Amino acid sequence: MTDLLRPRAIGAPLERLDGPDKINGTARYAFEHPVPDPLYVHPVQATIARGRIEDIDVHAAEDLDGVATVLTHENAPRLATDSDAELWVLQSPEVAFRGQLIGAVLAETPEIARQAADLVRVDYRREPHHVVLRGDDDALYAPEVVNPSFAADTRDGDPDGAEPAVVVDATYTTPMEHNNPMEPHATIATWRGGVLTMYDSTQGVHQMRSRLAPVLGLDPERIRVLAPHVGGGFGSKGTAHAHNALAALAARVAGGRPVKLALTRQQMFALVGYRTPTIQHVRLGADRDGKLELVTHDVVEQTSTVQEFAEQTAVGTRTVYAAPNRRTTHRLAALDVPVPFWMRAPGEAPGMFATESAVDELAEACGIDPIDLRCRNEPAVDPATGLPHSARHLAECLREGAERFGWAGRDPAPRSARDGDWLVGTGVASATYPGYKMPGSTATVRYRDGRYEVRIGAADIGTGTRTALTQIAADALDRPVSDVDLELGDTALPTATVEGGSSGLTSWGTTVVEAARRFREKFGHDPADGDEADGAMPEEPDEQRYAIHSFGAHFAEVRVNADTGEVRVPRLLGVFSVGRVVNPRLVRSQLLGGITMGMSMALFEHSVLDPQFGHVINHDLAQYHVAAHADVADIEVSWLDEHDPHSNPMGSRGVGEIGIVGSPAAIANAVHHATGIRVRDLPITPDKLLGG
Repeated sequence: MTDLLRPRAIGAPLERLDGPDKINGTARYAFEHPVPDPLYVHPVQATIARGRIEDIDVHAAEDLDGVATVLTHENAPRLATDSDAELWVLQSPEVAFRGQLIGAVLAETPEIARQAADLVRVDYRREPHHVVLRGDDDALYAPEVVNPSFAADTRDGDPDGAEPAVVVDATYTTPMEHNNPMEPHATIATWRGGVLTMYDSTQGVHQMRSRLAPVLGLDPERIRVLAPHVGGGFGSKGTAHAHNALAALAARVAGGRPVKLALTRQQMFALVGYRTPTIQHVRLGADRDGKLELVTHDVVEQTSTVQEFAEQTAVGTRTVYAAPNRRTTHRLAALDVPVPFWMRAPGEAPGMFATESAVDELAEACGIDPIDLRCRNEPAVDPATGLPHSARHLAECLREGAERFGWAGRDPAPRSARDGDWLVGTGVASATYPGYKMPGSTATVRYRDGRYEVRIGAADIGTGTRTALTQIAADALDRPVSDVDLELGDTALPTATVEGGSSGLTSWGTTVVEAARRFREKFGHDPADGDEADGAMPEEPDEQRYAIHSFGAHFAEVRVNADTGEVRVPRLLGVFSVGRVVNPRLVRSQLLGGITMGMSMALFEHSVLDPQFGHVINHDLAQYHVAAHADVADIEVSWLDEHDPHSNPMGSRGVGEIGIVGSPAAIANAVHHATGIRVRDLPITPDKLLGG
């Protein structure tokens, strides 16, 4: 069992320590850091989906007053290695996707840079392109692993020979989707004295540095990345992207002047990753009592010809349900498109939409309440690994959620409830997400002037990490929160892993606890001024002995207009098992955001790719609809009063992703209950509900 902290500050709904700075505008985001005499960078992007630059004419751009220089593949500084193809910018005339960086203008103002970029003329040799994902693509292949390191395929028993009494066999699809954090990706880069300094909007300053260093041919210690405040990321800022390499190249030719680069919302749709579209074939088979005998989940998704990213879409299915005959597979099509990347709960969010929709269909086919069917199939151990769960409380989440939601007495028949022109339905879905912990973080604790300084290069992307880590440090040091000063967001601080996969607080919190315990062991409770100790994240034997996952149950009520197909969601409820909650105020915010993003996935988000030209045509927030306040009515979240004795010293698990997992399926299941129409293709738009 993990040596757990005694919670005192942990568990308190402490307000954000940086809240006043954000309210009064003194919390600086990447583009806002004051730097002397900057140049502004505006990218030039390819306007074909595949081919080669034959000629690039920059004379008109260079002649514009205020333009310092124009970079292209013909004059850009050389990068050190082409081993990281996404960051291999301005090194070749080849074009691998529409929107690829092919140049950049450096100018005295952002307006001049943007105008000059429009004056660059490019002649291409076009080649046929392939940008449409198809389930029968001849070029589909099996990746070696799927993100981050799961086996691409698994198989147990005889999934092809099983003949259960009741079978659901259906294909579900989800579209390409794009992250749209409030703060667009931005960076300021300065070369001085052989050191590259970058203010960047990133989920991991050390992750950014470690990916850029080999590409630039630099010792990592010659790159400093700072990100004290970040306005959201959802995964898209979890690594360096092409614009970061471009900013570094621009700074190299700027004569010591800083360069500032802020991507436009439109540019983000080509340059900072996206959620792959998926085609998911699910087969569930059960006996007449609803006991699962067969589970298969076969996924087709896309990657880029530039660089492979394989989303782990079927991985959640491996954990949530057991059956004697099981199979999961992933197949990729490498297309002439930008590189996909993380988007909140990559894998589990689209995968559990398919699985939990199929479970709802199976419950209907068996004539069993969908909550009852799920509880009947609760496994004794983790089906994926055979390990006992550290704490699996999915059934409790379902039962408590049913009680809170008023599930009892529900008429399971589709179209059984109507209020005037509105068809009313309710739905439920389960959620699971792994308890990731990333090794490699270190932290220091120093005593000075009667206060404890805790230093770690972690990131606060708007989730409240600064506040929660301070609470953890306070308990680890057995001091009040007011005695602790926390520093983060700088590679000059001790190394920290990336904020991703709901792993941040687990990884960094465990590290801070270790540093605090070492400090107490070394200096006791009466330290002298200047005393300092450090600690690295320790290995946890329990990680090898237990399957550590968060779980949740989502409930949705929808109203569908019988004449127009419009869907409204008046009520959503989520009950979660996430271990001990470090800060209820912050956790509630995370879960509300996740559920809202799941509703957005269910009803709105769809990046529409033009097959003729190979780009996303609805590449702004006027056309790419994300859920806003007017779309959200009543959302209630709660969590079980528990702690995980095996996850980490706080007894907590991650909360950033679990809110979105299962939310789309609950809404889709509610829509079916309301209308009798099973929509297996997200988003659920009115056209898919009319005529049913």
